[in-house]
Amino acid sequence: MKKVVVTGYKPTELGIYNADDPRIFYIQATIKKRLTALIEEGLEWVLISGQMGTELWAAQVVADLRDSYDVRLAILPPFLNQEKRWPEEVQLLYEEMTMLADYYQPIYNKEYEGPFQFKRKDRFLIEHSDGCLVLYDPETPGSPEYFLNHAQHYHDKGGYPVYYVTAMDLEDTVEEIKMADPDYWTQ
Repeated sequence: MKKVVVTGYKPTELGIYNADDPRIFYIQATIKKRLTALIEEGLEWVLISGQMGTELWAAQVVADLRDSYDVRLAILPPFLNQEKRWPEEVQLLYEEMTMLADYYQPIYNKEYEGPFQFKRKDRFLIEHSDGCLVLYDPETPGSPEYFLNHAQHYHDKGGYPVYYVTAMDLEDTVEEIKMADPDYWTQ
């Protein structure tokens, strides 16, 4: 697999309302672990649409992974200025990530016109990737379902791999990080 789409929940779907929420650290650590394994198997590109939450956190992970691996980041938003109604701190992160991206190109070179742009974005990302990594738990429905419906269709047609980061994966990461702290064992 050379190109993978990373997507998942938006911050509010996870009950995250500020950039210093400690859960973001664990989400990013889990994404990093999964992406590192894929990179070591030949992954070259991570594709995102730049949505708030999982996608921008994944972009930060890719930026960090570049210190050790030859991996590239493509940001393909559905339309121009998707971030203009976001909180200012998220707009700044989005701007930073677009500047760090190896490739940035909106799918529609115009402002928001309708939900069809999001559907087209999902299809475009799937058609231009070899698989996806999605922060999603079927027990907790949310916005990733729209992408997953398209991905499942491609999976059924031709074996498009869909990898999940679940609540259990996040719990495993939290436990691994806690156990790596020497003080954990002396308490």
